[in-house]
Amino acid sequence: MSTSIDQKCRYRESHEWARPVAGDEYECGITNHAEQALGDVVFVELPSVGTSFTQGAAFGVIESVKAASDLYMPMGGTITAVNSNLVDNPALVNQDCYQQGWIIRFKVAHNQDWDGLLTPDAYADIVARQ
Repeated sequence: MSTSIDQKCRYRESHEWARPVAGDEYECGITNHAEQALGDVVFVELPSVGTSFTQGAAFGVIESVKAASDLYMPMGGTITAVNSNLVDNPALVNQDCYQQGWIIRFKVAHNQDWDGLLTPDAYADIVARQ
């Protein structure tokens, strides 16, 4: 299974990615490795805009034909937008996990959370061992 890793993102060991969008706003989704392991995504539970979460807190659920998994905040922050396209077309996560398949946008509470995330190379090492 070949995995693509976006070099502009940072990662959690639980296979979520984060990427700066503008200022202190970030985008988050699941990695190519995660969506391949899940199989066909059939449902994404999205949080409410305005809800705040701490780093590592579950913000939603993603379900596939194989399994359901919690989604975890890569950084603490407040949800500013959700990808409502996933309601009618959750398969966007499988088709384009780093662009059209993003899940949430959030305003980060602590910019230093970024430094605690895995670099693309460190994440690649973890994926290679799995």
